[in-house]
Amino acid sequence: MSNNVHLQHRSAAAVFFLPLVTFGIYSIVWYAKTRGEVNASGASAITTWWILCPFGLFWYLWSLAKGINVATGLGTGGNYALLLLLGGIGQAIVQARMNSAQAGAPVAVTPAMA
Repeated sequence: MSNNVHLQHRSAAAVFFLPLVTFGIYSIVWYAKTRGEVNASGASAITTWWILCPFGLFWYLWSLAKGINVATGLGTGGNYALLLLLGGIGQAIVQARMNSAQAGAPVAVTPAMA
């Protein structure tokens, strides 16, 4: 289910409210930071430049949803629909799902912890 990759735990409420306060800038920041974490998980390299293309956002969101699926085991289609159709609300829901998937992931025990 999970590739033992640590995705940043962010508050879903902050992911929802910060774009309202920053006039949408935080949405782009969230996309870029999540993309970096997903790429570190071994998903195919996703570039943020697709956001600037007129129809590139559709491709970018699909690639991000596939990367989230690789990193957490959550479904691709549901995350894509949430991000595409609900915008900031969808971002908050996807972040909450990623947080819960990370919380349920087994913790790797290192020799220093044993």
